[in-house]
This record gives sequence, C-alpha cells and structure tokens, in this order.
Amino acid sequence: MKTLLLARHGQSVANAVRRFQGIQDVPLSDLGRRQAAALGAALRGGRLRHVYASPLERARLTAEAVVAAVGVPLTLMDELRELSLGEWEGRTVDEIRAMPGDPYARWVRDPVRHVPPGGEPLDDVQARAVRAVAAIVAAHPNGEDVLVVSHGGVISAYLAHCLGLSLSSIWRLTVANCSLSRVAPPRVLSLNQTAHLAGIDATAGGPSLSP
Repeated sequence: MKTLLLARHGQSVANAVRRFQGIQDVPLSDLGRRQAAALGAALRGGRLRHVYASPLERARLTAEAVVAAVGVPLTLMDELRELSLGEWEGRTVDEIRAMPGDPYARWVRDPVRHVPPGGEPLDDVQARAVRAVAAIVAAHPNGEDVLVVSHGGVISAYLAHCLGLSLSSIWRLTVANCSLSRVAPPRVLSLNQTAHLAGIDATAGGPSLSP
C-alpha cells in the first residue's frame, strides 16, 4: 500500500446538536451531505482504488458519496464502527456535564480511566482499529491508495497507535468532520486536512464531543 487515507464521516444530525451517538445509527445533516460531496470531489482524479467504511449510516453515506464521485469499490467493515458510549448515547454534552461531578470533563481529561457506564474501553477500540487497518493493508500489497471512512474515536485511537500517544491523551488530536489524515502505516504523513472543505463549515474536532 502506498497511502492510507483516513476520513471522518460528515456531520451527523447528532453532531450538529452535540448529542452523543456512539454506535447509534444516525444520518448525516444537510451540512454533512455537503461535506461528503466535497470529499468525493477532492478525491476525484486521484489514485484511489478502494474505499472501506464503517457500516453506521453516517459513515456509509459519506463513503457512498466518495464512491459515486470516484467510481471505486466499497467494502463495509464492522471493526471500523464508532466506539460505544453506553448510557451516554442519545444524551447531549450539556446533559452529561450537569451530572454530579461532571463526568464529561473527567472523560475528556482521561477517557481510559473514565469510561462512560456501559461504554467500550478505548484499548478495545484501538485493538480492533489496528486489526482492521492491518487487514486492509494486506489486501492491497501493490501500492494502491485506499480510503477508510470511519469515526472520530476510531481514527483518533488508530492515530494514537501510530504516533505512540497514550490513549488517555487522544482527545488532544483534532479530527474534524470529513477531514483527511494520511498514513503510510505506521508512519503518519498528515493530520486533519480540511482544505477541501473551504467554503463549507466543518465541525470542530478535538474530542469528537458526540462520537
């Protein structure tokens, strides 16, 4: 493989109102659909040969916009799904902040120690992300560029693996909606590229806020 491109899905309707979604199936917002179209346009005419995506609707629809623009195959991989946020799913950031002790602030400071009740541990998320990328790399041994469309939590966990960054610190990474990061595994070439979204309001990264 020559280059692995990592794209977060376009803005979802939950992202737009800072609502935690996790593994819930949430559609793209109007802005998210425009972001996905811009991502597809940016990749048209390049060397992309395959797209892999999380099966969750917001990632799948983003990937389908790229496939429509570029004309390459799409494969859905369950291991690329977003991390589960357990009891936080469906609640807003403000609702979690209002709970005793502000569990949201604790999660942002150290998401390894302060997993949402019933949520998926980050080391498990990272392990499946690394497995998924290894399988994708093995499927493209001839220097082909491929795109992975996934989620803020999954992409951050994988980039932390490549960068040797503690999982407790992954929310320091910025992964905006429909941003591109480029990796020649395990070397990170670029992070959070958003020039292709010029003129479109991209959502902020950091902690995904509503993964």
